[in-house]
Amino acid sequence: MPSFPSRVVIREVGLRDGLQSIQTVLPTEKKIQWIAGAYAAGQREIEAGSFVPARLLPQLADTAELVAYAKTLPGLFVSVLVPNLKGAERAIDTQADLMLVPLSASREHSLANLRKTPDEVVAEVARIRAARDAAGSKTLIEGGIGTAFGCTIQGAVDQDEVLRCMQALLDAGADRVSIADTVGYANPADVRDLFEKARRMAGERFWCGHFHDTRGLALANVYAALETGVTRFDATLAGIGGCPHAPGASGNASSEDLAYMLADMGIETGIDIERLLALRAKVAQWLSNETLHGTLWRAGLPKTFNGGAKRTANPIVTA
Repeated sequence: MPSFPSRVVIREVGLRDGLQSIQTVLPTEKKIQWIAGAYAAGQREIEAGSFVPARLLPQLADTAELVAYAKTLPGLFVSVLVPNLKGAERAIDTQADLMLVPLSASREHSLANLRKTPDEVVAEVARIRAARDAAGSKTLIEGGIGTAFGCTIQGAVDQDEVLRCMQALLDAGADRVSIADTVGYANPADVRDLFEKARRMAGERFWCGHFHDTRGLALANVYAALETGVTRFDATLAGIGGCPHAPGASGNASSEDLAYMLADMGIETGIDIERLLALRAKVAQWLSNETLHGTLWRAGLPKTFNGGAKRTANPIVTA
């Protein structure tokens, strides 16, 4: 029997990875309602937005306001994405708990997405670490390695290059590292193999798995990562999001579907799924012109569901 963690954190990234990928620009007050609803449903880690120029992503122009609100909720761990030192300085000013710096293991995707090579991103992380330390800030730095399983522009991405980038990020001063299947090329066997190696390299500094459901494999890939002991996963309400360089992509792992799968496996998440589904219904009204994803909202919870009371064999005990 496989072993699984006893508790898993679902980091809600819909307010960043989800909203940046759609046309609708949600008003700030609705985003605040989203954060409040996710918090009421038991979610305790939320990516509130990204500090990028508003002209590039007007959907995320109010990130500082959202961080300020989110920081008022007791026990909520607030993260933001930052593409460079300037964004990191804004994250430090807002006292975000964590800033994620994206690095594409695919050189071609990195140039298209950030106009930097992977090694130039590593150098930027070193500058961000120096600025964070000089400011006396407690904001953690996460290096997120994208296109880890392949790229729609470059094609194949060598696993050794992914691991080289990971070690470089750690050496540059990243407090945490994570791996993302940005364009939905991953399969469970490859996930298990890469995540096992990444966990051996980074230990507890390996922070999160991020899977897109482009080809319907997001939850299967989460399952494979669970087997390696990973205890944190990104997801978006209603599975919104994707990648501008992955045409036809169907979005991220759905937060409500993932919460249900974990609970039904007996893995604690702290999430009230009924409340999360109610929040999904509200957000669906706000995004009525957008394509949403996920399946639990349509089928509902099965009669056999007991809220996650059953336990899997040989759990991995985690803090």
